[in-house]
Amino acid sequence: MGRTGVCWDNAAAESFWSTFKNEYYHRHVFPTIDAARRGAYTWIDAWYNARRRHSAIGYLSPLQYEHQLADQATQTVHQAA
Repeated sequence: MGRTGVCWDNAAAESFWSTFKNEYYHRHVFPTIDAARRGAYTWIDAWYNARRRHSAIGYLSPLQYEHQLADQATQTVHQAA
């Protein structure tokens, strides 16, 4: 383990994989690897990115956060013009 803020600190990635395994992977039985891949993609795209709120980004979902950033960038461009 490194110190806090060190570039090798993987806390966000470790948190994601912990959540993925606890909330999805360990709760399902997959008949094939392809089914596991499709299920993982669906969980990430439909649940984790679209609806699950994250404390690090102000309790917004990643999708809401990205939309908010895009809206701010658009407003900045329009104000500069």
